[in-house]
Amino acid sequence: MLLHRGDDIASAFSARSHHRSAIYRFRMTRLRRTAVAAVLALVLPLPIAGTSSALAAPGPVATAAPVAEASTASLNLPRPTGWQPVGRSTLHLVDGDRPDPWVPSAGARQLMVSMYYPARPATGGPATPYLTTEEARLLLDFQVPGGNVPSEAATGLHPWARTDARPASGRFPLVVLSPGFTLPRATLTGLAEDLASRGYVVAAVDHTYETSGTTFPDGRTLTCAICRDPAPDTFAAVPPSRAKDISFVLDRLTGPRPAWPYAHMIDRDRIGMAGHSIGGNSAAGTMAADQRIRAGVNMDGKFFDPFPAGGLGGRPFLMLGTQSVHNPSGWDTSWNDAWARMDGWKRWLSVTGSDHGSFTDGPLIGARAGLPDPEATLAPLRAEKITRAYVGAFFDLHLKGIPQRLLDRPSAAYPEVVFQQP
Repeated sequence: MLLHRGDDIASAFSARSHHRSAIYRFRMTRLRRTAVAAVLALVLPLPIAGTSSALAAPGPVATAAPVAEASTASLNLPRPTGWQPVGRSTLHLVDGDRPDPWVPSAGARQLMVSMYYPARPATGGPATPYLTTEEARLLLDFQVPGGNVPSEAATGLHPWARTDARPASGRFPLVVLSPGFTLPRATLTGLAEDLASRGYVVAAVDHTYETSGTTFPDGRTLTCAICRDPAPDTFAAVPPSRAKDISFVLDRLTGPRPAWPYAHMIDRDRIGMAGHSIGGNSAAGTMAADQRIRAGVNMDGKFFDPFPAGGLGGRPFLMLGTQSVHNPSGWDTSWNDAWARMDGWKRWLSVTGSDHGSFTDGPLIGARAGLPDPEATLAPLRAEKITRAYVGAFFDLHLKGIPQRLLDRPSAAYPEVVFQQP
């Protein structure tokens, strides 16, 4: 374990959260402002080691294995649960009408997008690596500075999607994914592939200069311009910027001259968005700004940009988070405020034993690196299964109109999931 628990790094936290402050020490030493320290816990996902979003130790979970899976070979992305083979292609998009919000000298805003889609069997090339070697190095160095974690912990994950596979026939709902602050889009690969296997087109977006590293087709890997020492108001500025990113991506996927050659697969009337951490906050803001998005999911993200006061015009929204923080009496009261403002179908689900990174592939990377999170009792593969099940059920209900008992009441198959009723 590469963490040092001796230093209390955030005087803004209460004694109840002292152990949490220590867990974040290795990242917080770079963030000197007390106001920043008090909110970083729900911005920086930290999926590699010490990622807990718990303020107190969670209780035991009946079906969650408290120990790491048996071998590195078993610590891989689970096979998608749907019936469709999955294809993957990559887009490099340039918004000539918008200068980069974080590095204006860079010129026009540029984005990398991974497209996952239902594919025809036995077509396409081998799966693209999970991350480029440089992206993996930057991710691991940023999460565990000085830890010398081998990049294979991340690059060794094996996606299931076939590169540039021929698309399946038909039109499918589109789901856009926005990752957590500092994390590349690849950390949502498990969810993206699963949704595609269930009959969705998925666009996973890297928000340039907000991730540890994004590699472009010319070989450049752009690092995070705002991660190392963000000003206190940076976090509130991120979701509106991401809303512009996502609206631009939708324009390029559904407009008259789409950038993606398989854009005919997309049903423009059935679009959803899900995000992790600040990407989840961004889902609500993007829905408020763009009426094309019919349903949204926030996976454990604090609402730094408050949930729209006027609601979302009756559109559905799911909040899926950690039990220890995201319950009605938890310290992140932004979910209470958001719940009161939601004016359509809504659910607030908390997962016992999870931490902030549990809704991503991050715990798998950490376990592969020999750095499992001691604060999370929920095993990485179990966390993947829960996230896929509930996010998939949400979009099946609201983009496909398929009734979902899983969203109506607690399930014996997922005893970790708590339905909150503030």
